Amino acid sequence: MSAAAPMTESRPAAVRVLAVLLALTALATASVEWLNWYYAIDGGYPLFVRTGWALLRSLLFLVLIFHLWRGRHGAAPFGLILAVTTLFSLARLVVPRQGAPALPGVLGFGVVAALCLTVVLLLYRSASVQEYLARPKLRWWISRDGLTRKPMPARPQVPGWVLTTRVAVFSYSALMLVACVVAAGRLFDGDVGLLPVIVGWFVFALLVSYVALFLSIFLVKGKRWVRLQLVLLTLLVLVVHLPLCLAMLGVDGLVRDGGPLLVAALLALWGLWRAGRNGHFTPAPSSAAQPDPAPTAATR
Repeated sequence: MSAAAPMTESRPAAVRVLAVLLALTALATASVEWLNWYYAIDGGYPLFVRTGWALLRSLLFLVLIFHLWRGRHGAAPFGLILAVTTLFSLARLVVPRQGAPALPGVLGFGVVAALCLTVVLLLYRSASVQEYLARPKLRWWISRDGLTRKPMPARPQVPGWVLTTRVAVFSYSALMLVACVVAAGRLFDGDVGLLPVIVGWFVFALLVSYVALFLSIFLVKGKRWVRLQLVLLTLLVLVVHLPLCLAMLGVDGLVRDGGPLLVAALLALWGLWRAGRNGHFTPAPSSAAQPDPAPTAATR
């Protein structure tokens, strides 16, 4: 192996602290969700579905640790979306339909909120973390000198607000599917006539995921027409999802299952506006073809 290239990547102390905080956040989130399930009185099927989704969401913090440890630029917007949606997901579990929330759940929510705020501040305000996420990545190479690690060729960095919009749009489908599965509980109560509505809701959520994936490709490339398409997709999702939450789940379901999607939509629109303001969708000036200069005596 070559001794010229370092075989290990040195990670700043802030990155290591952030990784520990993410692991603690995942553990604290799962603990608060279990406490809420333990103290819940009027939970039933909706609480079971939302708690299961919240537990799966807590595993995403481990995925975020992987992206952070690899130094990927998308770790910051991923962490922002995950922190915001986790707080909304946890808040709808802690607050019961009737009565005051349990004291352990409220204290646990405060701990998770403090951890999420610290994580977001480190991702966006720590100079060490920002420099670590923006530096060139190392890759294994096989050469005459043996197995070495060299920096990969530099690629154009995608703006953070573009990645924030991309992650927020990707969350539309998952948030709609959770509400759809909660509404499916009415089928067990004998409301079989709601089956076509629930199936249509489910299919619409799946279609949104494919459309979001298609549009995100052109979003990263900076195509101007994709802004209007994403705005229309966001409005369509809100127009379909929020009335269905109100009709199928009531005002309580509108707040618990419509609120997180509304926040994700606002983050997506805000990210689009900031990306456009920073010139991401402005086409690069094309250099006009200049005529060849007349040959001089020296060139002749």
